[in-house]
Amino acid sequence: MDKPPILQIGPYPQWDQEPLDAAFQVHRYFEATDKAKLLAEVGPSIKAIATRGELGANRGMIEACPNLQLISVYGVGFDAVDLQACRERGIRVTNTPDVLTNDVADLGVAMMLCQSRGMLGAETWVRDGSWAEKGLYPLKRRVWGRRAGVLGLGRIGFEVAKRLKGFDLQIAYSDVEAKSFASDMKFVADPVELARQSDFLFVTLAASAATRHIVGRQVIEALGPEGMLINISRASNIDEEAVLEALETGKLGSAALDVFEGEPKLNPRFLALDNVLLQPHHASGTIETRKAMGQLVRDNLTAHFAGQPLPTPVL
Repeated sequence: MDKPPILQIGPYPQWDQEPLDAAFQVHRYFEATDKAKLLAEVGPSIKAIATRGELGANRGMIEACPNLQLISVYGVGFDAVDLQACRERGIRVTNTPDVLTNDVADLGVAMMLCQSRGMLGAETWVRDGSWAEKGLYPLKRRVWGRRAGVLGLGRIGFEVAKRLKGFDLQIAYSDVEAKSFASDMKFVADPVELARQSDFLFVTLAASAATRHIVGRQVIEALGPEGMLINISRASNIDEEAVLEALETGKLGSAALDVFEGEPKLNPRFLALDNVLLQPHHASGTIETRKAMGQLVRDNLTAHFAGQPLPTPVL
């Protein structure tokens, strides 16, 4: 049987690439020097797209593949896929939820601890001889017993909250409605009020047009000069310009960010700040989770071409 032709938008680890190549006729969009030419040549034959969450598939790419049936996303976020174009053409979309939830939550909490206790600066203090020459490292802020707000109590947000309970933090959350499974947490409908009641504000929302820049100037000002913003969701959920301005002027105490607009080419103003922890969009970046994500991408592709129900459909 001929292998189904698919378009691969970005690279995967070798442990995913090899089985993908074995099962499908893979056209590597990311390797093409002339991407428009590649789409013109192979677009009509493409039945599925394998992409990554941050790369997605835009309308132009979708329209260049008139026989496209499925877009399988490696990642939980699918906001970079033009869902309206998919709806118009009856194209199915899948992602890889659940398998990355715990790792993302782990990194979010680790970022809070690292930034609050100044761990990166403290290591430099040891390595560059400052400890021996200057004495004790400057004092930082405690974590336990303080207040945490979780903006978006979905899978990842709930796992973040579970971990925070171990630090005896007072936990509140904001979502479209109160959650029955979170009766032991305080529900705060307004994100601005949630920020006002928080020392640490975790952003764990799925990205959409409705959540774009939901963390704007009002939320940031409410979080205040002693507050910390932790984003392990999507860059579009926060107003980067407002965050930068607040960090630069001291209106926001600190931030810990794993995602950025235009990444990996983030705004260079971030690099000049010592009150922000910068991470390279690697919240799901463990060997175990990435292998599970790759398997789920292939499982969705295989199920589709076998005429079976999709394991994790979005659309």
